[in-house]
Formats: sequence, C-alpha cells, structure tokens
Amino acid sequence: MNLGPRQSIGAMWWLSRRAYFLIFLREITSVFIAAYTVLLIILIGKVGGDKTSYDAYFAFFISPGLLIFHLLAFMFAVLHSITFFNLIPKGIAIRIGQRRVHPALISGFHYAAWFVVTAGVLLVVLV
Repeated sequence: MNLGPRQSIGAMWWLSRRAYFLIFLREITSVFIAAYTVLLIILIGKVGGDKTSYDAYFAFFISPGLLIFHLLAFMFAVLHSITFFNLIPKGIAIRIGQRRVHPALISGFHYAAWFVVTAGVLLVVLV
C-alpha cells in the first residue's frame, strides 16, 4: 500500500493550534522543574559542607538572574499542577453505585488538597 510522499510539518508545528501549544508548554515545564530540583539538591549538599562554600552558593542562588529563574520555575510549576489536576478526571473514573462522580468534584478535591498542603507549608515556614 503506497501512501504517497510524506508531508513536512515544519519545526514550528506546535504553534499551529492552541491545543498543541498548551501541550508543548506543559511538557517544557518539566525541564524547568528538573533544573530547579537540581539547584535545590546542590543547595542541600552545600548545607552539609563548609560555611564559605554554602555562602558562595547561596549568594549565587539569590542573584537577580536566578531570582527571575525562580519566578519562571514557580509559574511553570503552577501551570504544570493546574493542567495535571484538570487531566486527573480523564484518567480516573470514580463510581458511586452506578453513577460516575462528576469530573469537577475529582479535580476540586485535588485543588483543595493542594490548598491545604500549601497553607500547611506556609504555616511552618512563616511561624
């Protein structure tokens, strides 16, 4: 069976539709989250080392360029979390008797849990 020549889609195919762009953006968020995780692991490693090494890394960690990266990584983490919570009902079909639980209820539970955990972390950090 000959399907004919393949059509080239180009390097910017993901900009052709909003849905493609959002999927691409969601996937790229994991790169920023991974990079931020590496920075935090290095910081944790420096805590156990000598004070000079820790102070030098912490100064780098709070430099203006990295503060912008912190903000970007935070925004991407929020975007990743929101899109994940919105996708959960598509992967989980919870039934009570014969009725399926409404997807908004499933997502809402996850958002509520996110809020409680965030409030708990803020309480520990700020108090």
